[in-house]
Parts: sequence; structure tokens; C-alpha cells
Amino acid sequence: MDNLATTSAAAGSSTTPVAAVGAGPLSAQARERRGSPPAGAPTRIDPGQFRKAVYDHLLYTCVKDRAEATAHDFYRAMAHTVRDRLVQRWLTTQRTYLEADAKRVSYLSSEFLTGRSLGLCLLNMGLYQEAEKMVGERNLDLAEVLESEVDPGLGNGGLGRLAACFMDSLATLELPAVGYGIRYDYGIFEQRIEHGQQVEHRDNWLHAGNPWEMPRHEHQQTVKLYGHVESHRGADGKVHTVWVEGKTVLGVPYDSFIAGHETDNVNTLRLWAARAPYDFDLQLFNAGDYRRAVEEKVDVENISKVLYPPDHTDDGKELRLKQQYFFVACSLADVLRHFKLRHTDWTLLPDKAAIQLNDTHPAIAVAELMRLLVDQEGVEWSVAWEITEKVCGYTNHTLLPEALEKWPVWLFERVLPRHLEIIYEINYHFLRKVITRWPDDLSRLARMSIIEEGGGGKQVRMAHLATVGSHSINGVAKLHSDLVKDQLLHDFYELMPERFNNKTNGVTPRRWLLYANPRLSHLIAELLGPRFAAHELPELARLKSYVDDDSVLDRVRDIKLENKRDVVPLIAKLCNVKVDPSSMFIIQVKRIHEYKRQLLATLGIIAQYIRLRDNPNIAMTPRTYLFAGKAAAGYATAKQHIRLINDVAEVINRDPLVRDRLKVAFIPNYGVSLAQAVIPAADVSLQISLAGKEASGTGNMKFALSGAVTLGTNDGANVEIREAVGHEHFLLFGMEVPEVQALYAAGYLPSSFIARSQELGRVVDLIENGFFSFGDSSRYASVVTYLRKYDPFMICADFDSYMEGQERAGALYGKPRAFAQTSLVNTAGGGVFSSDDTIAAYASEIWNVKPVKVVLGG
Repeated sequence: MDNLATTSAAAGSSTTPVAAVGAGPLSAQARERRGSPPAGAPTRIDPGQFRKAVYDHLLYTCVKDRAEATAHDFYRAMAHTVRDRLVQRWLTTQRTYLEADAKRVSYLSSEFLTGRSLGLCLLNMGLYQEAEKMVGERNLDLAEVLESEVDPGLGNGGLGRLAACFMDSLATLELPAVGYGIRYDYGIFEQRIEHGQQVEHRDNWLHAGNPWEMPRHEHQQTVKLYGHVESHRGADGKVHTVWVEGKTVLGVPYDSFIAGHETDNVNTLRLWAARAPYDFDLQLFNAGDYRRAVEEKVDVENISKVLYPPDHTDDGKELRLKQQYFFVACSLADVLRHFKLRHTDWTLLPDKAAIQLNDTHPAIAVAELMRLLVDQEGVEWSVAWEITEKVCGYTNHTLLPEALEKWPVWLFERVLPRHLEIIYEINYHFLRKVITRWPDDLSRLARMSIIEEGGGGKQVRMAHLATVGSHSINGVAKLHSDLVKDQLLHDFYELMPERFNNKTNGVTPRRWLLYANPRLSHLIAELLGPRFAAHELPELARLKSYVDDDSVLDRVRDIKLENKRDVVPLIAKLCNVKVDPSSMFIIQVKRIHEYKRQLLATLGIIAQYIRLRDNPNIAMTPRTYLFAGKAAAGYATAKQHIRLINDVAEVINRDPLVRDRLKVAFIPNYGVSLAQAVIPAADVSLQISLAGKEASGTGNMKFALSGAVTLGTNDGANVEIREAVGHEHFLLFGMEVPEVQALYAAGYLPSSFIARSQELGRVVDLIENGFFSFGDSSRYASVVTYLRKYDPFMICADFDSYMEGQERAGALYGKPRAFAQTSLVNTAGGGVFSSDDTIAAYASEIWNVKPVKVVLGG
């Protein structure tokens, strides 16, 4: 985890193996070659004390003698030892925040994709070599010990990884903060590729426990569900509303440490687990009805069982709604508990607490905070609403209408009856403001209402609730924020433009440059000094002064080639595909989704394959395409695209006419550790979403930092990457947003684009004829129909431009010096995408939160 990995200690010597960077799938030999990141501050931990503590945990925690201890035993012992080293810092941090009465950020997110922890911690504490020596004495390999750590799958992609980067930066910038989420018993799923298809297996990441977390039963919260609402007039003459619950759920918090880099500040990641008030019904059990005796426990604990349960059924929708409300209710109760430690005047809450809603998943927080203030604390409605608006901020992460959550009113009424009443009340007051502003525009009322009324029944628009109830609404890239204002929430922007702003996403340089790419980090440290990745990432811009230094460019080329060589055995092991590290590595690793257009990349590969088959002597830069990513379990279209990639790979990789010039591999079970392995090896980063569909992206930033050139559309943060690196160092293709909008308005006919592109027509025909499905023409009939008749993300319209971009990529790669210059410039330009800078902007412009420095012993 970044929370445990970014401690204030040194990174160790430059010969330390990179197993500790959490690269996971890389072989021990590859980690040895990569080396360790540049050293930082000197360690304050004595290696002898560390050794003794590890052996103590081996004996007293793992209950193992040294002679019989396994690699997993050593992992647990070392993890507990590292966690122990952070306890005093965490206690001191919490005491300092409380005594300073500091305003605290509560970051609510349904995902926290943290990655592995132990290796990063050992590096930062300067203890890697001591750990290696210890396990070597027991005839064990430290790489095997580090592989014992499970990569927590508590996220699906950019949203969860961004949350982890933000938590790292909050601690590093010494900003008081707590991350709130769900402690899922099972991660999203373990992805395996069987017969070319994605098959989901349970991700039982907690099967052997989690040494990084601590249960906090004393801060357990009680959550209500179902039931009904009763009103009565009290002795004060006011009407009081009581939510009489039908079911009670307990929320048990599990805390992990979020340690700042080169600071003593340690913040908290608090994840909630759902537990039943009673394990089983003793009377039913004694009566022999064993199944019903535990039904309540099973039903309740399903709430935190798995990330994103399928919601294509009513039961699935209900579980998701309960899941979202559960973690929000627990978190807000905890926020108010903390506030009441020092205060009784609720009007002070905005001065002491900032609540950031990471997308729409926690949007119910607006109604829940109102319920707590009005029903529980007796605050008058208008005062409570003013408090809620000042406290809450909403980050929008998507322009896709289907991703802006809506819940049927009947479901809300069943599960959260009091919240539905509150939402109707919020909507009433809000629409009065709208009609006052635009008295003759009734259609605007329907567009802006929190309650959507249509043929499918009334629904609660969660994005509207979050927008109405927050003082700040931000997008996550300049283009995205403009589209939020101009299209997605335009009516709201016209009503309250002062609330809308942009906060372009960033990535933590500690993990994604300093640790994931130690070779490049060492070069940059030699050129710029050692602090570039800790707090001064924008200093990377100074690398541009070396763009004509041949000795530096040679190093850049050598580093990239070595990083590619590290990944070759990984591809062979996981995909059974042998690739040439001298070929151009073109990589697209991200969540599998139609709008991210993995299908476009696949069609491009087929087109290049056809060219080679037609003319084996054609001059074409050898290419290796690497894909990775998970499709949601119920997302049939995306899963079909995975299958097509694998079928295309199967045919191409076995064809002797092209196998040395074109290779394709889909690496299974993509996660943080795999990303750290493959991103540094990329020559070309595919960021090819249709213009106007990607909110920001953070993978594009990680690739640029590691020196990959982007082949991409003018979409999301690609726009800002292109500005940062220079247009000549970005391979732009595809339509711009206005062109996309005009084509939609004119009536997009993908078949017309297929007809006018002979190459695209041949590609579609080849798929349709069953060439890549062993003669089974029905296998990809849905894909062909999708392309010919629908193509909602305009793959066909952008195809020829994409192929031209591929030609430019190949031509650039064929000029090694020019390519090294572009690689160096991309790393230099990528320095503006630090999550430290993003969080600093959130803190000053949205939260009004100030740093609080922690001093041990102070």
C-alpha cells in the first residue's frame, strides 16, 4: 500500500532487488536487474532491532519456530514488524490533530486500490538487504516472501487507484484526513483466461488474514435499513420524525495506516465491515431450523461481501443501494462522533470537517447528513441545509449517462424510507429556486429535478443529489470539467456557476516513478537531484535541457530496453507468448469497456496482420501489443472483446509468416502490481477513447512519466498531456469533440465508414467469416452487427485516422535518437501530473484545510 510504503526512511542501496517495489509478477532475476529507487532520508530504524522484532513476531504472532517457518510466515512477521514501527507515529498524529482542533478531510470512496505494501516499506526503511539476509539464512528467497502478500482487489481501476494516490498525497502534504470505504470480504474477482474467455474466480484476499489492518470495535456504528417513518408533535410544539428501522446492521471499522513520505504524519484508511447484531437465532437453531437460524447473519454480511455486486436484477440493485448507504452511514456517524469530541455548536461543522464524495457512489451522504442533523441532532432544516452544502464536495468522474447512478423510487422507499422523504424535501426547496430563476421554463424543472419521471417509473438521480447538496462540483481534467459545465450539468452550472471547478487528476510519484521504474529514477536523480519524486515532481521539466545530450539519450534507450527485457519472461509465463524486447511495445492496460475502445486497437492489429499477409516483405516496424484489464462480470459486450483479442492473438502468434514481426498478448488479472511491471516497459501508450467520453484517466499519466509516447485522442487528460509534452511528442489521431457531436447530430451511420475504408471492410469481413474463430462465423456475429449498425463510440469513424497514427508511431520508433528524445520529453512533461499538486489544489480551493505538522515526542 502507498499508505505503508511511503514512510520517512531511506530506500536502501542501488543494488537492492526490485522485489520490494511490489512488481509482483516479475521474476526475482528481473527485480534484481531493476535495482532499487534512489535513497531518500536516512533510516531511523536499527537493523538489529528490526531482526529481533521479526523473530519475535515469527514466534509470538505466527507461532512458528525459525527452522519451520515458511515464506508466508516471514511475510506476516515482517509485515507486523513494519506496522509496529508506525504505531507511535499514528498515535502521535491523531493526538496532534485533536489538540490542534484541525479541520479534517473525510474522503468517501467505494474503491481504494492500494497495491502491495511490504516491499515498498522495506525499501523506504532501508531494511531490504537485512530482510534478504534473514530469509536467506533459512534457505528462502525474499522474492517468494514478498509474493506471499495478496494484491488487494478493492477497486476496479482508475477510481480506486486515484483514491489510493490521493491518500498518499494527503499524508505526505501533512493534511489531516481519513479515507472511508468498505472492507470487502472478496475483491472484484480474480480474472483467468480460459479458452480465450474471461472467467471470474473469487478473490479471497483475506483468506490468510491482513496484517496491515486493525479492527476498532470501540468505534462500531449501527446502521438502520427498511422499516417505516413516524411523526409526532413534541412538547416543544415541533413535529419530530422518527425512522423506525426494520433491520439493524453493525459496521465494524478496520484501520490501516497512511504514512506520509519524509514526514511523521500518519493518516487513517478506515474500511467498514458489515456484521449482524446476532450471529444466529438460538430458538430456531434449537428447533432444528438451522438454515433460518443463520439467514439474518448471511443477509447482513452480504453487504460487504464483494465489490460491485451485479445490479441487473432487483435484488442486485437492492444490495448495491444497501452497500452504498452502509458505508456512508458508518462514515458520517464517525465524522460527527469526532466533531462532538470538541464541539456542540453544529454551525461550526463546516470549519472542522470537509466531506468529499468520490463519484456518485457515496452521494446518499447528502441526505444522510441532513437526517443526522435534523432528526438526530435537532438542527432546524434551513440551518442543516446550509451546513450540508458547506461541508460536502462532489467529484464527477464520468460523462456516461449509464454511470450516473439512478435508483428506483420504490426501492428507496423500501430500503431507506426516511431518506426518500428528505430527498423529496430537498428537491422541493431546490426546484423553488429553479422556478424563481426561470419562471417560464417548466422543461428545466424536469431536467434538473432530483426525481426523474419517465415511462420506466420514477428514479432518484444521485448525480443531481450530489450536485444540489455540495458547495463544489469538480471534474477531473480540463476538457472533462468543461463538458460537465457545458453538457452534463449545464442547467446546474447556469444556476450556480461559482460551484463548478476543475481538478485534474494526478498520480503519486512515489509508487509510479520512484518505485515502479527505479532505473529511470536513478537517471533522473543523477541529473536533477534525489528529491524530484518526493515533493518536487514538476522539476522534471528541467529534463528537457538534456534532449540533445547523446549520453543521456543512450541511457534512456538502454533503460527502456532493460525494462522490456524484464517483462518478457512475465509474458511467457502468463500468456505462453514469446516476444522480442527490441520490438515496439504498444500497451493498453485498463478496465475493459466499450468507450475505452480496446476493440479499435484489435481492429488495427488485424489490419496490420492483413498487410503482412498480403505482402510479407513490406517494411513494417515489429510490434508487440500487450493488453490487460478486467470486464465487469455482467458486461457481456466487454467480455466478448476480451475473447476476440485472445482469438486474434492465437491466430497471429501461430502464423509463421508474421510471428517475428507482430505479437499479441492479453495478460490476465490486471492489478496494481502488474501495472508496476508493464508500464515502465511501454514504448507506446494507447489512450484511444472517443473524444468527450473519458473523464481524465490516470494510466495515461503513469505511462508518460515512464517515458512512453501516447497514441491517443484529444480526450480527458490526454489534452493536458499533449500540452505538457508538446504536440510533436504526442501521436494525436481521431475526431475532436465538436466533430463527434456534429456526427451524432447528423445521424451516425458506421456502415458508411466501413464502405469507404477498404482496409476496415476487409477487417470486419475477416471477423465475420470466422477467420479468428476457427470457422465459427456465429461467434463474433454480435461484434460485426455492433460495428455495422450501432458503433456508439465511433470506432469505424476513427479507424483510418488511428491507422495513420500507428504509421507515425512506427516511423518514430524507427529513429532511435528521435524516439529517445520523445521519451525523455514525455517524462519531463509528465511532472505536472503529481497527485500532490492535485491534492494541494483541493485543500486550498475546495476544503480550506491546512497542514498540521507532526513531531515525534512533541
